[in-house]
Amino acid sequence: MPSLFYPALANTIANLPFAAISTERLQLLDEMAVYLQEKISNRKEIRLNFICTHNSRRSQFSQIWAQTAADYFEIPAFCYSGGVEVTACNERTIHSLERSGFIISKHGHSNPIYFILHEKDARPIIVFSKLYDDVINPHGIFATIMTCSHADENCPFIPGAEARIPVQYEDPKEFDDTNLESQKYDERSKQIASEMFYVFSRV
Repeated sequence: MPSLFYPALANTIANLPFAAISTERLQLLDEMAVYLQEKISNRKEIRLNFICTHNSRRSQFSQIWAQTAADYFEIPAFCYSGGVEVTACNERTIHSLERSGFIISKHGHSNPIYFILHEKDARPIIVFSKLYDDVINPHGIFATIMTCSHADENCPFIPGAEARIPVQYEDPKEFDDTNLESQKYDERSKQIASEMFYVFSRV
């Protein structure tokens, strides 16, 4: 595993709440791990597209933490995200990632593009709000990971997906503009991080 992750991020990873993952959640995550292992065993490329309605919070957390976990365990995987509406990656999501130790640069305004780094010389994870079938996302032979119930219910068919795995999360949006905002965004981020690290540790 890499030794060059930014120190604050490495500390976040070392203290992820793995014990909080429920038995029910483990069953879902193991389904995702089996998909990854089959790809590795058959020497096939791993491509994951994390989908929620606005591609603003949960799917962005999931893409970033999944890619980070893949790089941490040196597993060749390509992680993407998308939604059913284009909005913008919520700045609260970005601030939470910064608190976890990522280094982030912002480019643009109405729907900014963020370059997210977990170590100095890594290829940046590129994040912005987009449709699930955006040109930069895979269009065939990928797994779609549904991170919210609304998108799961309203997108019964994702063209090109060879697997569909529901790994849904509660939306931290309900705590926007409250005194619990930062705490709840960080809790959701760390929950997603611990689950993605669990999945990739099983491969």
